[in-house]
Amino acid sequence: MASSALEEGTESQYRASLEKQKAIDAWLPVTSSRNAKWYYSTFHNVTAMVGAGVLSLPLAMAHLGWGPGIVVLALSWMITLYTLWQMVEMHEMVPGKRFDRYHELGQHALGEKLGLWIVVPQQLVVDVGVGIVYMVTGGRSLEKICNTVSSNCKSIKTTYFIMIFASVHFFLSQLPNFNSISGVSFSAAIMSLSYSMIAFGASLKKGKQPDVQYVYKSSTPQGTFFDFISALGNVAFAYAGHNVVLEIQATIPSTPEKPSKKSMWKGVIFAYGIVGLCYFSVAIAGYWAFGNRVDDNILVSLNKPAWLIVAANAFVVIHVIGSYQIFSMGVFDMMETVLVKKLNFKPTTSLRLVSRTLYVAFTMVIAVTFPFFGGLLGFFGGFAFAPTTYFLPCIFWLSIYKPKRFSLSWSINWVCIILGVLLMIFSPIGGLRTIILEAKSYKFYS
Repeated sequence: MASSALEEGTESQYRASLEKQKAIDAWLPVTSSRNAKWYYSTFHNVTAMVGAGVLSLPLAMAHLGWGPGIVVLALSWMITLYTLWQMVEMHEMVPGKRFDRYHELGQHALGEKLGLWIVVPQQLVVDVGVGIVYMVTGGRSLEKICNTVSSNCKSIKTTYFIMIFASVHFFLSQLPNFNSISGVSFSAAIMSLSYSMIAFGASLKKGKQPDVQYVYKSSTPQGTFFDFISALGNVAFAYAGHNVVLEIQATIPSTPEKPSKKSMWKGVIFAYGIVGLCYFSVAIAGYWAFGNRVDDNILVSLNKPAWLIVAANAFVVIHVIGSYQIFSMGVFDMMETVLVKKLNFKPTTSLRLVSRTLYVAFTMVIAVTFPFFGGLLGFFGGFAFAPTTYFLPCIFWLSIYKPKRFSLSWSINWVCIILGVLLMIFSPIGGLRTIILEAKSYKFYS
């Protein structure tokens, strides 16, 4: 009797624990809704990728040169599409289980502790880094609009424009999950395509500028080298969507007859077609028009016609609002998981309000303190985006599937790993140098 009562008590505790876990999962941003359509993945991925990075690609071309620049762009597009396919495939590799978060896949491939300690810091650097860069991008685009429309804006500090941009996110950050921001994400995806085509069309319309030069900008071999490796980081930053791809796929329903990977991959293919169209057109047209004198943000180089520049920058603002939310959702999920599961806070609206508000405030403060657009892209692009985008999926694939040595799969993965590691080592050096050079003439909160 006592034994039976003990078993019943244990079973009751287990059921209670299971119900509590289900309730928490139903509250967390990533797992709270699984009714997304395939096209949600298209505009979520477009929003995540075609952002601030595309605006810096003409400058990346200027630092890389025509031949190396096109080769790097094409290689990056192919490698990242391949690694994205790997992640989509691995999402449900274990029957009956879904790896809803990047670190969960890392833990399955590398072990509970090692996978967590390798993936989570990288993922946080990416998500937070994007948030900071997009704060700068949104603020500078608002400043460009104001300066174009009125000469009275010249006296307003960039800091204030960044703060104005950040104020929107204090409200939008309270949207609970990916599906709740689908409207924001869709608008952002349309805007990213729009301003990319404006940058492309306006560059062609402006034409090849007088005395345009396609030689490297720096006058010294050392400067040329540092610019080159920083540009690699800019390109890496442009391919940022991998960091949230599993979280996006987690919102898609899945059955044995129709696993989520089918819908997800369909959406990804459409997204990558749009990514290729935007990236190659803007990079090539911008560099062709301005040569090595192009700004780190192509829209800054385009000053006329005024109405078109105002429209393009307005589109940028709307897009980075959506993109900031896409990347922040992964951070919100991590924060709320720790607060509820580890620190035993109750999953309430008040908890969400406080934690997310503090996060938005943190990214805003860092952005107004260090608004170095080009340098930030190069630094974060190499330091964090290279691992999560270029080679971590390959390491997971080799660890889980163990393809035969020197087979095609084994060889492709190792090539991606080697190129990604080189990118991770060198490009942050160039980005950090750019930040140091810009900081020499920079006054804080100006």
